[in-house]
Amino acid sequence: MSAATLVHIPAGGVTVEGMLEIPAAAVGLVLFAHGSGSSRHSPRNNYVAGVLRAAGVGTLLMDLLTPEEDRDYSRRFDIGLLTGRLLEATRWVAAQEAARNLPLGFFGASTGAAAALDAAAALGDKARAVVSRGGRPDLASEQALLNVRAPTLLLVGGYDDGVIDLNQLAYDQLRCEKEMVIVPGATHLFEEPGTLEEVARQAADWFVRHLPASRT
Repeated sequence: MSAATLVHIPAGGVTVEGMLEIPAAAVGLVLFAHGSGSSRHSPRNNYVAGVLRAAGVGTLLMDLLTPEEDRDYSRRFDIGLLTGRLLEATRWVAAQEAARNLPLGFFGASTGAAAALDAAAALGDKARAVVSRGGRPDLASEQALLNVRAPTLLLVGGYDDGVIDLNQLAYDQLRCEKEMVIVPGATHLFEEPGTLEEVARQAADWFVRHLPASRT
């Protein structure tokens, strides 16, 4: 599979849409957990996904909430719901022929980072790597943070003061291989010149390093 494919994923009684794209000879597949008020159409996450694919990593960008659910602001912070949807999507994609033997990782933004970490903790060794961009990993459960085994990279903007502190809280609880990188000159959305490119480069390096290395 090389062209992007629109997929429909059954998840907890609803169906969510996603875009699945797996380059030839992919070293793994990364599921994107979008943050509050975002979707699979997020230009920032789509940019990062393109860089990952260029590095040989497949991507699944999906909506964790239906359009109706997303209108309820509280749903965007329902980490349990987001995590459940992410796990459903993980099971679905792992059953697809094109992805069946690929190591899996997660890329989380905003509240999606907490869902990514909760899902990684639930999956144990089946989750190979996690990257958070401007995320709220502090919203993951304390038990999950202690139990995540996947190497985890936290990327935070240098001008995103409050979020830096919240990432530090989560980082201190993680017991896996981990790294926290402050991207100089970046605010929460990494809109400043060169900052999103740095996020994508760091994420691609992390996934390329850790996805195939953990293959069993």
